[in-house]
Order: sequence, then C-alpha cells, then structure tokens
Amino acid sequence: MSPLASPIASPPPLRHGRIGLREVRISDAQALQQLLTENRRWLERWEATYPGGGGAVPGSVSMKPVIRAMRRMQRGGASLPLVITWDDVVVGQLTISDISGGALRSASIGYWIAETVAGRGITPTAVALAIDHAMTGLRLHRIEICIRPENKASLRVVEKLGMRYEGRRPNYIHIAGKWCDHDSFAVTQEEIPEGMLARVGAAP
Repeated sequence: MSPLASPIASPPPLRHGRIGLREVRISDAQALQQLLTENRRWLERWEATYPGGGGAVPGSVSMKPVIRAMRRMQRGGASLPLVITWDDVVVGQLTISDISGGALRSASIGYWIAETVAGRGITPTAVALAIDHAMTGLRLHRIEICIRPENKASLRVVEKLGMRYEGRRPNYIHIAGKWCDHDSFAVTQEEIPEGMLARVGAAP
C-alpha cells in the first residue's frame, strides 16, 4: 500500500501530565545523540541492524542527518517522527511509521526510552498519545506494534494498553546481528471508541 497522499503535518505538542510528545527538531540532535550513547547497553539488544553488517552505531555520529531523513519521510506521507518528553526534557523517541493510506489506513509504532526514566509509565502514555493522534489527526484505522518475545519491558507496554495479540512472525526483523521472531499486537478504531489514553488512567 502507498503512504498518505500529502505531507504529514506535525501535531501540536501532545501531553498527559508530565509526559509529552512533540515533533522531532534539528535542535534535538545533540540530546538524542547523548541519550543513545549513554544508553548503549540498555538499547543495543533491541536495535535493528543491517544483514551483512554496515551502518553506524546509534549515537556514534551526529543525529542531524538522521532527523533530516525522518522529516523527509514525514513530508512524503510515510512516517511521523516524535520525541518523548518528561517535564519537557527529551527522554526518548517514538515514530509512527510504515503509514499506509488508501483502503488500509494502517501504521506501526516503534519507540525507545532512556533507562533512567524507565518504569514510570512514560512509554505506555506516550504510545497512547501517539495512537490517539494517529487515529484522529491522521485518520488511520489500525495501529500495530511488533515486539521481540524476550523484550519484557515492551510487552508490559502493550499489556497495559490492552492491545490485541495477533500472532508471532518468525525471523521478522534483523535485530542485534540476527533475524529475530516478533510478536504482533494491534488495535483498531472500533476497539477504542473513547481513545487509547482512556486505558492508561490518571497521569503519573
């Protein structure tokens, strides 16, 4: 399926309590690079890699070209890159990607967050904000998140959000140097008439 037919506008800052989502900016490059460097051991076992090698280690090079590439994909209607904030400080990144228009109206969500703020309910709330924007602002119908079965922290995120398990995809994505199985979780508009944020509860 094709991406959306027009560029994707950045939403106004999305917020729930101390947790926020906003557009990624070139000025975020240094903060994101520092977070990726400081959280190497926390993140590297879950990061996508290139079969056969190649590609820079996240955090080892400037994030400015990466952010520019993300914004080009946004202008092409294919993805929406955002940063996750805690008290307005950048603590992670979330992307609504693989956006399809037409009869499908679907997308995937991927995310990462700094180890120092893990366990505070930031990620489930950020994902809920993203899903609600995807379904209202982008008029998408279905959102999917694919997670390695070993990634217990991410599995807790979809569990808290009550996302529906759709099955296992064998050898689905190249992660940390090998092809890895992923479990697929999804939600459609009909399943959350009051929005996904309503499932999260009060702001932490």
